[in-house]
Amino acid sequence: MTIAQWCVLAACLMPILTVGLAKVSLARMPRKLGGYDNFNPREWEAKLDGWRARAHAAQLNGYEALPLFIAGVLFAQVGGAEQARIDLLAMAFILARVLYTAAYLSNRATLRSLIWMIGLGLSIALLALA
Repeated sequence: MTIAQWCVLAACLMPILTVGLAKVSLARMPRKLGGYDNFNPREWEAKLDGWRARAHAAQLNGYEALPLFIAGVLFAQVGGAEQARIDLLAMAFILARVLYTAAYLSNRATLRSLIWMIGLGLSIALLALA
């Protein structure tokens, strides 16, 4: 597997890990008191607030960013673009997503939006390589 393909895997796992932070933080709290509810996880997520709600929102955005990024990597590879360039853009995308998540969790909206635009630009750059 190429570095870019490993980055695709990382991008697919990141949303799970992001909301996992919220789940783990409440794992020891009883369900009745707001602890993680594996019987009704969607209802539980809807009741989150603060950084935990932002972790859930970052998870959703992570899933939303996936199709364009995956398409960009695949199109660039199938199109015969230079693998080193594809790998670099893919790693930059992963870094952008990590920074985006950190900005989201720390409630830095403007910074988060700027980083989101960088991630979008990286996905588009991958598509342009094709």
